[in-house]
Amino acid sequence: MMLTKMNKYHTHIPVLLEESIDLLVTETTGIYVDATLGGGGHTKELLNRLDTSGKVFGLDQDKEALKSVEEKIDDQRLHTILGNFGYISTLLPVDIKKSISGILFDLGVSTHQIREPERGFSFQEDGPLDMRMSELSGVSAYQIVNEYSYEKLRDIIFHYGEERLSRQIARSIISKRPLETTLQLRDAITEVVHGRYTQKSLARVFQAIRIEVNRELEMLKSALKESLQLLKPGGRIVAISYHSLEDRIVKRFFRSGNLEGQIKKDFYGNIIRPLKPVLSKVITPSEEEIRLNPASRSARLRAAEITKSEGA
Repeated sequence: MMLTKMNKYHTHIPVLLEESIDLLVTETTGIYVDATLGGGGHTKELLNRLDTSGKVFGLDQDKEALKSVEEKIDDQRLHTILGNFGYISTLLPVDIKKSISGILFDLGVSTHQIREPERGFSFQEDGPLDMRMSELSGVSAYQIVNEYSYEKLRDIIFHYGEERLSRQIARSIISKRPLETTLQLRDAITEVVHGRYTQKSLARVFQAIRIEVNRELEMLKSALKESLQLLKPGGRIVAISYHSLEDRIVKRFFRSGNLEGQIKKDFYGNIIRPLKPVLSKVITPSEEEIRLNPASRSARLRAAEITKSEGA
């Protein structure tokens, strides 16, 4: 199945806008990267903070997102790039390597993607089982739901959705094959899950399949690792995550500078710390922001800075 052409782009309300840009901008003349451009809300505020000599590179794997931002933001300091942030080092110009002052990752699904039934992200409306964030993605939700083995489907739901009824849900999905639409998938899940926790379980299963479709955790790990080679000494990574799987990866990486979360030492026993956390604790949205934008409820903001030795 191919992605359906969208007629309207639904604007994504930027989450933790002031807080994230405050942490990101350390010099107004710097080069910055919004690795998840989306609706351009964070990028617009970032441009407002920079001098005329500052630059912003905006990445997104969704053509509709890029087109919308290019129409809304007419600024020569903004350079948009089509592609998945997991390949950030390849996508960005070679000549800015080690010159970037900050990289922003606003993870998760955009409002536009959720609100378009044709994209298949939501269990609230009927649509095809797609869930691809980009035409560049290979496998679709349809293939996962209808072709994966019981063991693989069970493990995805358990590990990526953290759903305790993963075994029963996987069996129910398989028993209903072939499934064509999001509502058919929802029905297969609700045959297992009942009562007050139904919505949460639906969200978990849809999240799990979406993560598998878009290789989200793999791409995040790749992007974080490559960021170390792109930022200048003192440069910052700011990340906004929306579920515990992402947040654990970010927290571990910011603390240790590696994906394993291991504090490494040199031959003399000195700690090798390519990154240092900027915050003593995670930042979450205020009650007022949650009231105005309920989608921000689960957001968690973290920031880290390249140590001087890493960029030397």
